[in-house]
Amino acid sequence: MKRSSVKNLKTKQPFKYIVAAKGEWNKELFDVFSKKLEGQWYFCDTPNELNKLLTTVKPRYIFFIHWSWIVSEQIINTYECICFHMTDLPYGRGGSPLQNLIIRGHKNSILSSIRMKKGIDTGPIYYKKKFSLNGSAYKIYKRVSKLSWDMIGEFVKNNPKPKLQKGKIINFTRRTPQQSLLPVGLNLEQIYDYIRMLDAPGYPKAFLETGKYRIEFKDAKKLNNSLNAKVNFFIKED
Repeated sequence: MKRSSVKNLKTKQPFKYIVAAKGEWNKELFDVFSKKLEGQWYFCDTPNELNKLLTTVKPRYIFFIHWSWIVSEQIINTYECICFHMTDLPYGRGGSPLQNLIIRGHKNSILSSIRMKKGIDTGPIYYKKKFSLNGSAYKIYKRVSKLSWDMIGEFVKNNPKPKLQKGKIINFTRRTPQQSLLPVGLNLEQIYDYIRMLDAPGYPKAFLETGKYRIEFKDAKKLNNSLNAKVNFFIKED
């Protein structure tokens, strides 16, 4: 028998949901979309806030959107935890998925919603949805967060069961700050991709170094045979 999507049949109370997400755009989206869904909704943007919530809230689901911290096994094993990964899993397991996709030349990708397990991005999959990789990293993150809410609506309505991942496993590696240094020999298209894929909160901007200065780039725009970007100069730290 399918469980009610509105109330917990054991307690006859509305289901409770937690959204754990960092980034101001995710709080804005929470304020909009949570009001459109059944149940009681709670938001947190740090691990400490999540732990505090779990002392009083027993959620049906915990949704992790653009979350950078390791979630404890205790939480994963106690609650149904769902995260949203920006690749067609099992392709692209691991860190910095957006940057790894763009640097490999992908124009589109798949957002996978998965049940969180002990291994990184190894859990079974609930839903997959296609999205575009056009624009800056910040714009893509906002696009993916909206798509995550489309999936969240389906979770609330359908209470889906996940299926094991199938296919060849390709692992991605989390990028380091020094990898934001613009490589030598890129063409204009590659420079554009390099700048835009790092143009979001949380990542060091694409940069060059000359003498005592570090030059950072953002807001890249392609023209006919040239490229425009905003530039900031910083004195390098010793």
